[in-house]
Amino acid sequence: MDKLISFPNLGLEFKVGKSFTIFGLEIAYYGVIIAIAVLVAAAIAFAEAKRTKQDDETYTDLLLCVLLSAIPGARLYYVIFEWEYYSKHISEIFNPRNGGLAIYGGIILAVLVCYIYTRIKKKNFLLLFDTVVPGLVIGQAIGRWGNFFNREAFGGYTDSLFAMELPISVANGLTPELINKSMGGYVTVHPTFLYESLACVLVFIIMQLYKKHKKVDGDMVAIYMIGYGIARAIIEGLRTDQLTVKDVAVSQVLSIILVVVGITFFVVTRIKMYKANKKTSDASEEV
Repeated sequence: MDKLISFPNLGLEFKVGKSFTIFGLEIAYYGVIIAIAVLVAAAIAFAEAKRTKQDDETYTDLLLCVLLSAIPGARLYYVIFEWEYYSKHISEIFNPRNGGLAIYGGIILAVLVCYIYTRIKKKNFLLLFDTVVPGLVIGQAIGRWGNFFNREAFGGYTDSLFAMELPISVANGLTPELINKSMGGYVTVHPTFLYESLACVLVFIIMQLYKKHKKVDGDMVAIYMIGYGIARAIIEGLRTDQLTVKDVAVSQVLSIILVVVGITFFVVTRIKMYKANKKTSDASEEV
């Protein structure tokens, strides 16, 4: 059934459901959005591979690796950190139709599988991921809109400019505090899925501006780690459906680790470049 979702302070209203039917087959908007995200991410990766004169076949193989690992990884990550529930509902582990996918899990397993592929094929891991990561971040920007249709991945109460109002009857992840603040069967929340989508677009733009100034393989991956890590760490703090271990938001911790690793990569590679340039300069002066 279609339900109204609005952004009252922007004067926007949408009457949408979670799925639609074609020839009697129910299709979830969430799945459609994820499929579109994958196609766009792949198109960007192939375009970048062509621009840098790399072998298309390599990225066809990588796409297959991602397709076979990302969704299982996203589901596994979610189930692990919600094990208290799934240990009592084992059959639900294999039913992610109402959500229950964690992007970090998908990325982690996909990266691991692709890394194994690069080792077997003797490919440059950092170059490949520099090529793929712009598509990845745009894919995430698109994929977050699946949360819009599922009425999930939102934050606490707000009356800010981007405040989103939705029916409590269809919202996934409501807290007692939000229910108490609801009025007329509706609650007004932070649309954190929207914040993250916009942040991903910003990271993509930064990548496009920087790529002509790329110094070493891995620079684009580091930009992703730093940019997305900072955004996710902040946004995760607003969400009501965090995956936690002893009240610590797992994704927030992982985001901070990404930022540290990304900054460390930049610092270490620049120090190495400085030393190499200085050594070359000293050698030239001696001659």
